[in-house]
Amino acid sequence: MRQYVVDAFTDRVFSGNPAAVCVLDEWLPEGLMLDITRENNLSETAFTVKEGDRYRLRWFTPGGEIDLCGHATLGTAFVLMNFYERGAESVAFETMSGLLTVVRRGKLYEMDFPAYELKRTEVTPQMAEALGAEPSEAWLGRDLLCVFGSEETVRSLAPDMEKLKALPGLLQHATARGIERDCVSRSFAPKLGVPEDPVCGSGHCHIVPYWAGKLGRAELVACQASRRGGTLYCRMEGDRVTLAGEAALFSEAELHI
Repeated sequence: MRQYVVDAFTDRVFSGNPAAVCVLDEWLPEGLMLDITRENNLSETAFTVKEGDRYRLRWFTPGGEIDLCGHATLGTAFVLMNFYERGAESVAFETMSGLLTVVRRGKLYEMDFPAYELKRTEVTPQMAEALGAEPSEAWLGRDLLCVFGSEETVRSLAPDMEKLKALPGLLQHATARGIERDCVSRSFAPKLGVPEDPVCGSGHCHIVPYWAGKLGRAELVACQASRRGGTLYCRMEGDRVTLAGEAALFSEAELHI
C-alpha cells in the first residue's frame, strides 16, 4: 500500500503541517487505520477510496477519527491531482462534514469548507491557567476559540496540556490580530493526542468567521504561528469558508501490513 507524506500550507518541506495520505482500493478495518495513524505519529493520517467519480475521505488522529481536517484534505488533493488524477483541476470528497471540493489554482489548492457557528462564552480562570495568559474573549463552536490582545502573546503561550483537556471544545485555538498578516493563531489538540497542531485548517473554520466579522471584510491572510509555521489564504462566503494553501511532497513509501 502506498503512503505519501505532504507538508500542507507551505511551499517547502519541514514547514507547514505534515499529513500522511493513504490511497486505498478498498477500506481497511478501522482498527488497522488507527494503528497506521499511531505508527505515523502525525497529527493526521488521511485515508481515501474512489467511489464513482468522487473520493470518500476519512481523517484519523492518534486519538481517533475526526469530522473535519483541512491540512490532510489539502494533502490528499495534492496526492490525487499529482499521482492519480493527473491533469485534474479539482477533486470532490464525500466526508463526515458533507461534500468538500478542492480546486487547483496555480500553486494553490483551494478548499471549500463549512464555517462553524460561534457562540460567545465566558472567559474563565481555567482558560487563563491552561493557556498561560488571560484571553479578552472566548467563543465556542466545535472548538474553543480564545482571543488575545497581541500577536506576541499568542506566540509566547506555553499551555499546560493536561489543563487544556479540561476546557470545552475538541481543540483549543489562540488568536490575535496579526502584524504582517490579518490574524495569527496557534492550535492545541491534547484531547486527540496532538499537543500542538502545526497548521489547523478546521481551526480556521472558527478563526476566519471571527476575524471576518471583526475586521468587516471577507478575504483574509492568516498565519499559524507554530514552530513550523504556515500561511492560509481565506475567504468567507456565506456560511462557508474557503481556505487555500500550497503543499510540498516530503515522502513516498510502501507500507508492509
